[in-house]
Amino acid sequence: MKLSKNIILGLIMCSVFVMNAQKAIKIDAQAKGEKFDHYWSKMVGAGRANEALRAGWLEQMQQVQENCGFEYVRFHGLFHDDMFPVIEERGKTVYNWQYIDDVFDRLLDMNVKPFVELAFLPKSMAAEDSKTVFWWKANITPNDSTFDEWHDLMKAFTQHCVDRYGIDEVLTWYFEVWNEPNLYKLFWDGTKSQYFELYKQSVTAVKSVDNRLKVGGPSTSNFVPDERFKGEVINDKVSEAVFNVEDINTLDWEGVWIEDFLKYCEKENLPVDFVSCHPYPTDYAFNPETGKGRGLTRSVNSTKLDLEWLNKTIANSAYPDVEIHLTEWNTSPSSRDAMHDRLPAAAYIVKTNLDCIGLTNSLAFWTFTDIFEEKGGAASIFHGGFGMINYQGLEKPSYHAYRMLHELGDKKMYKDDYLFVSKKSRDGKIVALAYNYPKEYENAVPSGTNKREEGTNKKLNFSLTGLKAGATFEIEILDKDHGNIHNFWEAMGKPEPPTREQIKTMKTYANTMKIDTVKADKKGVLKINQEITPWSLVLIKQIN
Repeated sequence: MKLSKNIILGLIMCSVFVMNAQKAIKIDAQAKGEKFDHYWSKMVGAGRANEALRAGWLEQMQQVQENCGFEYVRFHGLFHDDMFPVIEERGKTVYNWQYIDDVFDRLLDMNVKPFVELAFLPKSMAAEDSKTVFWWKANITPNDSTFDEWHDLMKAFTQHCVDRYGIDEVLTWYFEVWNEPNLYKLFWDGTKSQYFELYKQSVTAVKSVDNRLKVGGPSTSNFVPDERFKGEVINDKVSEAVFNVEDINTLDWEGVWIEDFLKYCEKENLPVDFVSCHPYPTDYAFNPETGKGRGLTRSVNSTKLDLEWLNKTIANSAYPDVEIHLTEWNTSPSSRDAMHDRLPAAAYIVKTNLDCIGLTNSLAFWTFTDIFEEKGGAASIFHGGFGMINYQGLEKPSYHAYRMLHELGDKKMYKDDYLFVSKKSRDGKIVALAYNYPKEYENAVPSGTNKREEGTNKKLNFSLTGLKAGATFEIEILDKDHGNIHNFWEAMGKPEPPTREQIKTMKTYANTMKIDTVKADKKGVLKINQEITPWSLVLIKQIN
């Protein structure tokens, strides 16, 4: 039987309505709940060490620590020449820790610990014609003497940290060897074997100070569906798979260098305290026939799938109990992706983090601030920068996603596709977080300039029982008309640069959510029944 287009459309709309018409759910506020970890607050990323010497950077770091709960921060360039770690004086090499001390001192004073990325090479330790990366020209090419000199630098640096901050403090830190060394001639102008040697020199140097210190790697880039990273350097001639399939989500995606790294460390009897990588939900492959590249964006569930692969791989290795730290993650690895400034990123952040509870020790958002200069400065105040706060201090929807996640309790009471209900151990108060990541867009993570404000609403319909009579809850909503600073800036005419008064107006708007207050009835029951518009976040927090 052949159906008309109108009938088919009606069936599709009906099925979408059924999927989103949530049945009434009852949750007992007196139930014990299941403990879970706020791993999303463990760590956040930033650009480079020298940027941490600026007032604006420090102010925003303090803000996200207080309101999003971040415990650690990771950044590039700790040993870059603008931190002056190695100085030549009267023909002798002298280590200089003043700039690093200044950064670490200030971080620790605001209750943030360094997740130490051991990179990049001081110019004196790099090859004479070393390749560089970023606007600030980080050195990435080793020479014959690099590895011995690097070992000495790492040992001296670690000893200095222990002498200055005490072993009990430094034992809580993490030391990660390099950044994305698999990206040949981008972040590491050497082979896989040379990186493994760099790890060997780093881990032995750090642990020569105290064997309990935590060191890991390989800090590799996004997962891939082919064998381009199987050799010593990248081979772009083996990426046929992504060009011969309609849906890239049907391919088998695997982590880069993870298995080889663990096998190397086992063979060399080297310690590994954590495994790290960067599971951005994107890829960029080259067609071996045409030589043309193709940007790939995976499904909204890709991070969870990557973590499941990573857990299985580690469980089957000689290091089954190591921690997992995903030291960079965002909707994409581009610092000029317009979606970083927009509302859909917030729903993606919340969904992914709630779906991946129990699978990792951290998932570090890259980055907390647009005070970030890998490509140099940007002309527009909203240029698709990684940060959850822009240069002028304007909070983006991604900031509110982390702020709301941080509001959750530490016990899970209920979870489904778009509702998470928690309870706080210390006072028994209930906090729920709901979101609408529309079904229409689950096949690809948000990217680019499409606002994607359209989509299917979701029905939020649940009851909390066992509350005290009259218990008060605040409902806070982030949506396209509330707290969505990019839309507000557009409505102002996109002032470039904004005046001081315009910045004040925008700061107020960026933190103005839609707020409502509701109370439990005389029987201690609170009923929530409302629509969630596409990409919105709804925080429901008990206040008494």
